Amino acid sequence: MALKKNQYIEMEFTGMTAEGAAVGRHQGEAVFVPLGAPGDRALVKIVKAAKTHAFGRLERVLEPGECRREPDCPVYRLCGGCCYRHITYEEELRIKEQRVRDALERIGGLKGLPVRPITGAVSRDGYRNKALLPIGPGPDGGVELGFYARNSHRIVPCEGCRLQPEEFTIAMRAFREWAKEYGDPVYDEATHKGRMRRLFLRKAEATGEIMVCVVVNGNGLHHEAELAEAMRKAVPGLASLVINSNTRRTNVALGRRCRTVWGRDSIRDRLCGLEFEISPLSFYQVNRSQAERLYGIAADYAMPGEGSLLLDLYCGTGTIGLSMARRAGRLIGVEVEPRAVENAIENAGRNGIDNTEFLCGDAGEAAEELARRGLRPEVVILDPPRKGCTPEVIGTVAGMGPERVVYVSCDPATLARDLREFAGRGYMAEEASPVDMFPGTGHVETAVLLSRREQGI
Repeated sequence: MALKKNQYIEMEFTGMTAEGAAVGRHQGEAVFVPLGAPGDRALVKIVKAAKTHAFGRLERVLEPGECRREPDCPVYRLCGGCCYRHITYEEELRIKEQRVRDALERIGGLKGLPVRPITGAVSRDGYRNKALLPIGPGPDGGVELGFYARNSHRIVPCEGCRLQPEEFTIAMRAFREWAKEYGDPVYDEATHKGRMRRLFLRKAEATGEIMVCVVVNGNGLHHEAELAEAMRKAVPGLASLVINSNTRRTNVALGRRCRTVWGRDSIRDRLCGLEFEISPLSFYQVNRSQAERLYGIAADYAMPGEGSLLLDLYCGTGTIGLSMARRAGRLIGVEVEPRAVENAIENAGRNGIDNTEFLCGDAGEAAEELARRGLRPEVVILDPPRKGCTPEVIGTVAGMGPERVVYVSCDPATLARDLREFAGRGYMAEEASPVDMFPGTGHVETAVLLSRREQGI
């Protein structure tokens, strides 16, 4: 009998989805329930019923599973950030590793592909070096800072997030106190009026430097001097206070213009033995410690030798390619965003790495340029956005004939799809290594080594 809306059922959860909902079967029909945990027996209310599956709301846990734990965040059930704080970290890692294995086998057709045990984080908390907090109207004429609830622009107020360092909580508190006395009107998305849009925080983990950036609908704030004084007194390691102007009627968080109110224009961090300047608009890995582990795995797969040419497509600001440039004869990075290319060139110069070149363009343009020069890369690094690579990019890479391809992915499904495409062009996956870059959330990174196979082998 098909399930119906508002029906109550008892069921046991046997697994988790990629989005962090528990899943089980009731009379053969799949039911997806947020906040459930594997092994739970629970009372569930059906909130949406389809022909082949249903979605439910957890009403009561009748018998908790062995991996269930009490969530340690007061806004966990409301905030759209974490999805695994009600289960143990060991279970979270098991789920993520299995998600990668399932995608590679079911989508990629890669049965028997060696998959290393997932590389877990040293700590589940305090790892995020960046926070972008929407500003909303608060009680008593003040402001609220928090996070958007899942699939909405409704702000869930949050005093401090467990994923963030303590300095961010202190900065949030200081900003609220300043705003209550001096703050401009809060930005309203519906009317495009008001000034204060977001509070953007960054931390350089290795140096301890903190950047505070206020995103405004205009050119600045009133009482910026008072804001600078409040932040200097409160925030340990404060090195930069910046105003970012975003006057567009858009969901894009940051504008293109920044103005430094106090301190330096950027903060300085170290990653894989290299030094990087981080401005408000710079791309930088959110979890530095896990990024070092991920890049180490990618370097072991790439094995660039002395005299070899290493091609880093989707190079961004150059972090992954630069981390292994000294092992190679030459590094060429390719990126379509001009400002990112400028940052990559600056990062290479800052670290005294002179065997590099960065091109502004797409993969096809890079291939044409290399062919014109008579160059062929021994190794290609791919670190595309979540949507993965297009068949055209995969064809371009295969056409260059590298010995090895190292694919770094933030989405197991698109990774598996692209590995199948590579296999059809003579490049076979040899090994995969999942890395938990974002503990508590549903995201997982994976590095994969591909090697060129001759036809008939």
